[in-house]
Amino acid sequence: MTDPLRLLERSDKYYLGSGGGIIWAPRYPRWLDAPGFWDEAHVYHYELAPIFTVTLLGEDGDPPGQPLAARPTGRRWTPAELVTTYALDDDLSADEHRSVLPGGYFMSEWRIRNAGGSARKLLGVAWTAQSTAGLELSSVQAAAGTVSFNHMLQDRHVHRLNVEVSLEAPDGGVAGSAFLSEGTIAGPVWEHTPFPEKWRRGPVTSVQVAGVSPRGVLYVAVASPVTVPAGGDATLCLRAQVRPTGLGDSQATEAAAYHIQKHVPPPGRREIARPTPGSEPGMASRAHWNEYFQGVPGFACSDVFFERYWYYRWYGLQLCGHEGGAGNHLYPGCCEGTGYFHVPIAYSAQCHARELRWLSDPARARGTLLNILAHQKEGGKLHGRIYVNHLARTDFYFANWGDAVLAVDCVHPDLDFLKAAYEPLTRYAEWLDGERDREDSGLYDVVDHYETGQEYMSRYMAVSPKADSESWGNLIRLKGVDATVYAYRLQRALAEIAASTGAEADAARWTAAADRTGSAISGLMWDAESGMFSDVDPRTMQRTGVKAAVCFYPFFTDLAGPDQVEGLRGHLLNPSEFWTVYPVPSTSADDPYYSPDAEWKGKRHNCPWNGRVWPMANSHVIEAIARSAIEHDPGLRERTVEFVRKFVRMMFHDGDPSRPNCYEHYNPDTGQPCQYRGFDDYQHSWVNDLLVSYVAGFRAAGGDAFVVDPFPFELESLRLTGLPFRGHKIDIGIEGERFKVSVDGMVRVESTIGTQVLIEL
Repeated sequence: MTDPLRLLERSDKYYLGSGGGIIWAPRYPRWLDAPGFWDEAHVYHYELAPIFTVTLLGEDGDPPGQPLAARPTGRRWTPAELVTTYALDDDLSADEHRSVLPGGYFMSEWRIRNAGGSARKLLGVAWTAQSTAGLELSSVQAAAGTVSFNHMLQDRHVHRLNVEVSLEAPDGGVAGSAFLSEGTIAGPVWEHTPFPEKWRRGPVTSVQVAGVSPRGVLYVAVASPVTVPAGGDATLCLRAQVRPTGLGDSQATEAAAYHIQKHVPPPGRREIARPTPGSEPGMASRAHWNEYFQGVPGFACSDVFFERYWYYRWYGLQLCGHEGGAGNHLYPGCCEGTGYFHVPIAYSAQCHARELRWLSDPARARGTLLNILAHQKEGGKLHGRIYVNHLARTDFYFANWGDAVLAVDCVHPDLDFLKAAYEPLTRYAEWLDGERDREDSGLYDVVDHYETGQEYMSRYMAVSPKADSESWGNLIRLKGVDATVYAYRLQRALAEIAASTGAEADAARWTAAADRTGSAISGLMWDAESGMFSDVDPRTMQRTGVKAAVCFYPFFTDLAGPDQVEGLRGHLLNPSEFWTVYPVPSTSADDPYYSPDAEWKGKRHNCPWNGRVWPMANSHVIEAIARSAIEHDPGLRERTVEFVRKFVRMMFHDGDPSRPNCYEHYNPDTGQPCQYRGFDDYQHSWVNDLLVSYVAGFRAAGGDAFVVDPFPFELESLRLTGLPFRGHKIDIGIEGERFKVSVDGMVRVESTIGTQVLIEL
């Protein structure tokens, strides 16, 4: 069996977390080679820096108490830990194991080796320097081996979150000091702190936070002695705990929250045990991550890119996970990314649901949707972001809520979950009808280029020269293909959910609504002459003719037939339009605004959709071409294979199978990611769901039935094990041209690639 931690080990990565909403993933780290965590961490979307660094003092030196220069000589990373090797002096070397454990524990655990002939006495010091802006100086408390204080963090919207920070030396701590100082925070330099002078006769426990002014820097330190025997080694543990407090009650809308919680009560926030002192360095984090990986389906594949990315995506989903039970995060779920994206966001929730459903426990898959629905606005609109302790400036994003809910439920069926989702989704669909289709056309309005999650594109400029304004607001009106397809799939889903609960009148109502929307897409958005779907200008009800990746979205529905598929072939597979070296660009390559280099009107942008390859759009378009291949044109299977291979390989630095990544967008010619953004592990797409559906070939077929129909990837071997489906475990094995399917350990069928098999449980 694959060892995910060993499989993902590399030397160029450093992100750390444990799925609890608190992570260490600095965008542009300056102090990566310094011990500890001096670069910023995030408590949900709130930034805190620094956490602490570590200085080792030579207690038996001349004079005693001199810092040992920790010179890094090597580094290795796994999802569980960042291990840095340091040379300390001629005889001493050390490995520091950095990790972030549940409960907000930032761990710096050391194994120090002594090659000399005499024992060495050292003092390990964990210390930090905090600007007093936001600090509650009266909260500072110290004892031997621990110092704690309260810190008020501030986000980009000037909202605040109080965190309690405690610095700890759990293995025989001998000091806890806090000293107030004028000046600024220069960096993790021991000589700049007050401690060399205040501790010149030895470490002390003391708090001095008075002065003529509270402005300045609070220096905090704890110390723990360690003796390293001659020719032997010793361990040292230093840590900080960062704990958010005062989150208050959820600001969920009363009606929506009551309805949802009536059917699916949110779990309470589980108690987190303190790390056990004296354990092997890094052991607790490795155990935590191994337990998590045991809950994901096993995947071994002769295509090393597929195998590596499978586990890398599961790592990313856990890194960005949150536990629920904290403020507005009622249910366990997933954040969109790191930094200020470390918050549940509606546009990506649809992606998280599709992938998290393959966990044995469906709580996070359901929770990532319920967290959004529980905070529905009174009029039915949904928040675009769910901040942990406020709902200000949350934006709005269109998303494919209908397919996401059904995707989760088809794997983990639960009538209560469907009932919980039905009412808020109904209110949202009614809001779409009332606010975004006032013409009663069956097509739905985009009124701001940000709310599609796809800003800076020709499709918006086609209806307004001011469409690319940097301000949110009702600047445009565009009947969007993506917005309308999402509405269509929502209406179909509501009809299905209503029928499953016996609400036949509601089922008929939503079926009629979906029929109307589907007819509008087919009649008003499809251009038979050009062979492409298109946005519509509501002023004229004429198609804009702008070619964008979203124009292929109707192909992952039941609205496209053989005639439309010819258009998909003509445009999607055209190298002059969308079939670039790394397909597909978000805007056609023959568009006047097209730029593969992330430029819009001569300026490089953070999030341009006028030519970059976005994994989010690729996830949708692969579904579109794959469904077209299955239902209409088998010849597209080979092109789907090519697309999936290029998509996955694009997300590896320089084609190196040991260095997977996931950035917001990529260059369609070179495959280079937007590293300038500083946001790796951006969970804004689905990939593992594609590997399940088309590489392994597992697809639900309604009720308790499923098909296995691998696309022709010409793999030497593949083994997908423990895939959950409706209370059972499915195994799929591929050897060359043959494949075998087992249910709960019993072989059910053997077949060949190209021959679909149907299995009913």
